[in-house]
Amino acid sequence: MADRTPALPDAAYVVHEDREGGERARRRGERFATAGVEISFRAEPEGLTVVVAAPPRPHGHDGLSRVVLRWRHRLPSSTLVLGDAWERSYGDLQWRHLQPDRVLPWSWLAYDEASGHATGMGVRVRPRAFCAWTVDERGCSLWLDLRNGGAPVRLGERVLDAATVVAVDGQPGESPYALQRRLTAAMCSDPLPVREPVVGANNWYYAYGVGFGPEQVLADTETIVELADGHPVKPFSVIDAGWSPGGTCPGGPWTAGLPGTFDDMPGLAAAIAARGARPGIWMRPAALSFVDDPRRLRPGPRPAKEQPLDISLAENLQTIRDDVARLVGWGFELVKHDFSTFDAFGRWGPAMGVAMTEPGWHFADRSRTNAELLLGLYEAIRDGAGDAVLIGCNTVGHLAAGLVEVQRTGDDTSGRDWERTRRMGVNTLAFRLAQHRTFFVVDPDCVPCTLQTPWERNRQFLDLVARSGTALFVSVDPAARSPRVDADLRAALRLALDGGEPGGVEPLDWLHATTPARWRTGTTEREYDWIEPSGAWLLAP
Repeated sequence: MADRTPALPDAAYVVHEDREGGERARRRGERFATAGVEISFRAEPEGLTVVVAAPPRPHGHDGLSRVVLRWRHRLPSSTLVLGDAWERSYGDLQWRHLQPDRVLPWSWLAYDEASGHATGMGVRVRPRAFCAWTVDERGCSLWLDLRNGGAPVRLGERVLDAATVVAVDGQPGESPYALQRRLTAAMCSDPLPVREPVVGANNWYYAYGVGFGPEQVLADTETIVELADGHPVKPFSVIDAGWSPGGTCPGGPWTAGLPGTFDDMPGLAAAIAARGARPGIWMRPAALSFVDDPRRLRPGPRPAKEQPLDISLAENLQTIRDDVARLVGWGFELVKHDFSTFDAFGRWGPAMGVAMTEPGWHFADRSRTNAELLLGLYEAIRDGAGDAVLIGCNTVGHLAAGLVEVQRTGDDTSGRDWERTRRMGVNTLAFRLAQHRTFFVVDPDCVPCTLQTPWERNRQFLDLVARSGTALFVSVDPAARSPRVDADLRAALRLALDGGEPGGVEPLDWLHATTPARWRTGTTEREYDWIEPSGAWLLAP
């Protein structure tokens, strides 16, 4: 049940075409309406559900792009505000002073240090619209993006439950992190249960999809089993990209392994299991490397190589469902599915902004919103996976919650550059940790152990992730192992396989830092040193 059900908004606006601006809707009792759109509400225990109808008109706008709802209230000018991210975060989450044009996907929190006043709002997971907020001193606005591709949706006679809005208010002495956890709990009541901690090996950050085969996979498996040191919870051994015919980060088909190297995928899964680990595998479900029928591809912006599938077509969803089921049938107990947001929109998270994708194109089926189409994709993957564990990577976590057990919440860490791990891994752990076990198991991405990155930094990230109880995957380059490194890995893996530190962890200096150094871990306060002697090294975009 939500902390509180919000009151009806004070105003509503309708956007048919992006270039036209908004049309103010007239209030009629507890509804808002224009000549062609009606917005109504249902107050429910879970929150305030927004219902949108836009039936076709003989002479009028053809389709609907956005609905904007406005609540008026006052916030002190000194208020700090935190939002979320469309899909993964990219080292960009932070508390900031009021910025009226800042896009805050899915939810927002406001905290005034001087008064201790705190409040927040969000939409429940799996809405039928992409939902973003803006917040200013006079109130907040909810932007419900109802488009299909880069064009207005045509709902026809359908009446759409677009989103359910929830709200929370801070309590005396409550920390901003505790308030964030209450908000995430109000937004999701059905996270998928996970029987055991999610811990294991993933070879990406030392192999990067090149020059490895079954022998290396099995060597990594033996390493993680050795370092798990007989713990009753079995670790995973995940084969990341590079095992399939398409290339390093390919599209489908997902019917066989790379000829001449990964010729026997069921046999490899069995060999991983025989060595004492749980087999896992990576895939890119919504794109093709080899096009059999161009009509299956979506219009709009496309990657340079792989060809994205139109996820509004039933035959494509059936193919994806079958592909996932095939991998599970081979014996893999975990499937990491990747790239689907990029394949749907042709943009990574930071470039999505309020536009999501390039304007002027649409999927084959124009009657469903982008959010509905992604939900259909995630449901097909879930159906195909059965009881296997799913990790969503480059998936929209707010839509995938309840459909994946684990979510990669940040962009890639790195086995080549520590600065990337600091910027991406520590940031996402701090600012999306509240989603851990309220939405899904949070995966802040792998802890690299390589010769190119400083172990004195990586071991601190390893320690914090292990204590947090979030998913811990390690990429261990055999050349980087030493008695000291092995001892650090063994201690962290045992803690992670136990479920993390009792009481969990909490960022303490996150109001004023993007990669917090001070953390509460259990009943202890710890300080981590994330910064290299040279300072934060500037990364190429």
